[in-house]
Amino acid sequence: MPQKDLNRYSRLLSAIFAKHYIKGLDEITFERPEIKQAASELGIVLPKNLGDVLYSFRYRVPLPESIKAKAPEGFEWIIRPAGRARYQFVLVKQLSAFPSDILIEIKIPDATPGVIAKYSLTDEQALLAKIRYNRLIDIFTGLACYSMQNHLRTTVKNIGQVEIDEIYIGIDKRGAHYILPVQAKSKKDKIGIVQIEQDFAVCAAKFTRLLCRSIAAQLMNNDTIALFEFEQTIDGIKLTSEKHYKLVRPDDLSPEELETYRHRSL
Repeated sequence: MPQKDLNRYSRLLSAIFAKHYIKGLDEITFERPEIKQAASELGIVLPKNLGDVLYSFRYRVPLPESIKAKAPEGFEWIIRPAGRARYQFVLVKQLSAFPSDILIEIKIPDATPGVIAKYSLTDEQALLAKIRYNRLIDIFTGLACYSMQNHLRTTVKNIGQVEIDEIYIGIDKRGAHYILPVQAKSKKDKIGIVQIEQDFAVCAAKFTRLLCRSIAAQLMNNDTIALFEFEQTIDGIKLTSEKHYKLVRPDDLSPEELETYRHRSL
């Protein structure tokens, strides 16, 4: 997102939040038309796609500092849908899902076809392709996984329209079946708790007989991919696993490294 758009969107959202905020509240409801009202009051030219203002902060970038500062330590504000053209700022326990800078990298021989890598149009498309061709979901989860659909769009009661970047079906060694929604993020984007909550909601509503394992992928530097798994608990969404996979040429994986991996798995 261009910086000028981010600045405009931040001012609009900050104004809406400030209008309703009262210390001690953990939910703040507002309506979509308030974006137009705030733009008029601030003299801001609205984007052609009004929904992009909310989409950006729900899924791609952090909320403005003026809003984040109103959250107690250990908590954060998120935006949830609350009906037709209605939304809520909701205070939730903070979810830290940024790639760790001390986690060891696991080298995987890169099986991505060169022609696919050459013509991927976006970082997200490239990331999803690398995950698929290198069977990273299988490796990460220990399941035999099969890509069922890209960019699944559906609706869920009390939430509205939801989009999942890719969805896999998995089978374990006992024959149990799993549904694995995957959210893919470029280097600059964030993993948002809202999307993970929605993934669990889609699984509960549409795939009732399958076990849900929610996955997020973050593109890092040097062809390294961070994979995260989340669990839904009574205390909210929790991070249960994180691994970093570095895609390399076969010649870049030494016999010494393979021996290290062999002993690590024992």
